[in-house]
Amino acid sequence: MLKHFLQFRDFTRAEHDYLFERARVIKARFKRYETYHPLADRTLAMIFEKSSTRTRLSFEAGMHQLGGAAIYLNTRDTQLGRGEPVEDAGEVISRMVDLVMIRTFEQDIVERFAAHSRVPVINGLTNEYHPCQILADIFTFIEHRGSIQGRTVAWIGDSNNMCNTWLQAAEVLDFNVHVSTPPGYEVEPERANLHGTGHFEHFADPMHACRGADLVTTDVWTSMGWEAENEKRLKAFADWQVDADMMKMAHPDALFMHCLPAHRGEEVAGEVLDGPQSVVWDEAENRLHVQKALMEYLLRGRIEN
Repeated sequence: MLKHFLQFRDFTRAEHDYLFERARVIKARFKRYETYHPLADRTLAMIFEKSSTRTRLSFEAGMHQLGGAAIYLNTRDTQLGRGEPVEDAGEVISRMVDLVMIRTFEQDIVERFAAHSRVPVINGLTNEYHPCQILADIFTFIEHRGSIQGRTVAWIGDSNNMCNTWLQAAEVLDFNVHVSTPPGYEVEPERANLHGTGHFEHFADPMHACRGADLVTTDVWTSMGWEAENEKRLKAFADWQVDADMMKMAHPDALFMHCLPAHRGEEVAGEVLDGPQSVVWDEAENRLHVQKALMEYLLRGRIEN
C-alpha cells in the first residue's frame, strides 16, 4: 500500500517507534563506516520552492549513503515555476523516480502532489508542518534521555510549523507540550489538528511554560515568508528569548533544541545555544539518520536487521 509522510500524524505510534529504532541501527552502521545500500538503483526527486541547507544536505547525502541517487529540482528552474499544475507535476515526476520530497509553502501543495503521485511523497517543510524535523528532535531526545512518553516539552515563541508538528507528535506519542507565545501569535487549533486530548497547554508567561520541562525548544521569530513582519515581531517577541533564567525553570537535566538556523541574541541567548544543555548539533545531524530510516521504510517496508 502506498504511504506518504505529509504530517506527523500520518504514521501511528508503532510506526514512529519502528523509525526511531531503525534510525538507531542505521546511525550505528554509519558511525562504523559500514556500507549499507538497501536503496540501490532507487531515485529520490527533491523539489524545493523554499531555500534550504539541512533539508537538502540530509536528504541528498542520506539517499547516496543508502545506495540511491537524489535529483535536485528548484521550482524556479522547472515548469512548476512557470505555472504547470501541481497535479500534472505529480503525475509526471512520480513516473520517473521512486520517491519525492517537497519543501514548499502551503500544505495544500504537497497534499495535491501526493494525491496524483504513484510513489511515496515526503513533506520536507511547509508553512503548516515540519514532520521530518520533529522526527529528528524526538530521536535526539530518546538518544539522550530515553522515551519521550509522559515527558513535557516547552515550546517558546511563534506558533509556527514546528509548534504545530510538536502538538501532533504529542498526541501520537503521548507526551505534553507547554506553549507560550506573545499575544496575537497563539496556536490555531485547526492548524495543529488538536482534538482536546489534554496533551497541550498554553501559558501567557514563558517562564511558567518552562517550569519542570524536560525539553525547551524554540525557532526563529520570523519564519520564511514572513520577513515583512520582522520589525514588528522583534518587538512582540522580546520577552520570549530562551535564556539561562528560563532554562533554570526547567528540569535540572532538561535539554535545549533549535531546528536552526538560529539567531543568537534573539530567540535564544548564545549562552544557551552553545551551553551544556544544548543538543542542537546532534539534532541537526539526526536529520540525516531519521530520514534514511524514513526513506527505507517508505520504499522497503519493515526490515528486521
